[in-house]
Amino acid sequence: MFTFIQLNIINMIVEVCANSLQSAINAQRAGADRIELCCELGVGGITPSFGLLKKIKESIDIPVHVLIRPRSGDFTYSEMEFEVMKEDILKSKEMGFEGVVSGVLFSDFTVDIKRTSELLRLADGMTFTFHRAFDWVKDPIAALLQIEELGVNYILTSGGESSASKGLALLKKLHKTTGDCKIMPGGGISGLNINEFIEGGFDAIHLSGSVFHRSLAGAPKVTMNSPDFLREDFIALSDYDRIKSIVKSVK
Repeated sequence: MFTFIQLNIINMIVEVCANSLQSAINAQRAGADRIELCCELGVGGITPSFGLLKKIKESIDIPVHVLIRPRSGDFTYSEMEFEVMKEDILKSKEMGFEGVVSGVLFSDFTVDIKRTSELLRLADGMTFTFHRAFDWVKDPIAALLQIEELGVNYILTSGGESSASKGLALLKKLHKTTGDCKIMPGGGISGLNINEFIEGGFDAIHLSGSVFHRSLAGAPKVTMNSPDFLREDFIALSDYDRIKSIVKSVK
């Protein structure tokens, strides 16, 4: 109860990262201020399906920001992937969503200003959050100033660490450095550490509030998870030569 009162006194925005319609409904009922909508939290989130977007518009009244990330892995995209991202932003705007969450890096972990700026242009009139790709940048202060100059509204970050609590020192430094662009701590935030961020004076926090519910009586005999697809320094692509060879064998 104490934490709830404190949050309302300082008017801190509570953003919930929702990975399903049920998660979004739970967040809204619990009093969240807004939702970041995505799928597959286990890989950091990817763009939700059209079906989920449609049902969210029918069921949720609080603002919803759509994650624009076409795949898991790194944040450096091919031209085709970037075209998909642009279409997803236009569709999100057309459907009436209030914001998008995205961002692009170069492979040397600097911000791709040109491409991020293009996404911002397409999202004109929507709130734009630069997502946790920020936690990979080499120079956070320089990246912050670049992103702020573009007109980004929020930066979602754990302070370059595995959790926002561990990255609190950098988060506070970023918060003091920024002007119009708000720093939104995210990563491992819970009722156990929320006062750290209240005392830090942040305007918004980001959390999933996830609890795991057993859906099967026991583990299936064959797993559908593949660690090879979860590497962030490699991207899996269907290979032309491999497929051509198989096609040749069966045709």
